[in-house]
Amino acid sequence: MNGGTVLRPLTEDTDLPHADISISVVSHAQIELVGRLVSGLERHCRKVHLELILTLNLEESLGFDPAACSFPVTVFRNNCPKGFAANHNHAFTHANGRFFCVINPDIRFNSEPFEYLLGCLENSSVGVVAPLVKGENGDLEVTARRFPSPLKLLGKLFGMGWQQDYLLDCGPVYPDWIGGMFMLFPSKVFKQLAGFDEDYFLYYEDVDICARLRLLGYLAALCPDVSVTHHARRQSHRDPRYLSWHLRSILRFFLSPVYWKLKFRKSHE
Repeated sequence: MNGGTVLRPLTEDTDLPHADISISVVSHAQIELVGRLVSGLERHCRKVHLELILTLNLEESLGFDPAACSFPVTVFRNNCPKGFAANHNHAFTHANGRFFCVINPDIRFNSEPFEYLLGCLENSSVGVVAPLVKGENGDLEVTARRFPSPLKLLGKLFGMGWQQDYLLDCGPVYPDWIGGMFMLFPSKVFKQLAGFDEDYFLYYEDVDICARLRLLGYLAALCPDVSVTHHARRQSHRDPRYLSWHLRSILRFFLSPVYWKLKFRKSHE
């Protein structure tokens, strides 16, 4: 992993709240998507004290000028592609914020979400929080779920599909796990967890980290007061490599000590 290039904003905004958020984004030749995400941050989050840590997992040119951003930008270029967990864990070692936010390049902001999300994190039992996630057509995506089981996955395989496990119409919801396209952690909690499990190359890192949070006594939370839009690519539906990574991650989770500890705890509750 090559050293990072740190680019500071041209002007310093003095009207900043105390919140201090490090945002980690990983691009897989998705720099056009990253540029749109950055534009959304500029448009909606100018009063949020944040920094962006961008990892280019594949060789590509920057499609925007980081030096023109109103927030610091650190760019890392990988010599070879790394997994989701490894990339975000590396970004965390360079993060300065009290909060660490993992965001996919295909997320779009409709408003400033962090005020509401940080409000959820005022509850010290919450270890990670996310907004509602909607698709491009406005439909609600299923990102607040109960922990998976082999039976549930068999049901999906036979066409039953995902159903909402929780009512999302009022107040914070505390699901078993939330989707990895947008996760906001207190940095001290992410550090306590030693970050994502790098044995997962892609997929199920979000399930695993929420399971480990639960075993440590923390909750995952979803804040329905704010939403973002997800321009999902659904690579695992089209590319055999992504499908293979997805299946291997599922198997790894069900064979992991984390899964069996959860089952043991549930059976004794």
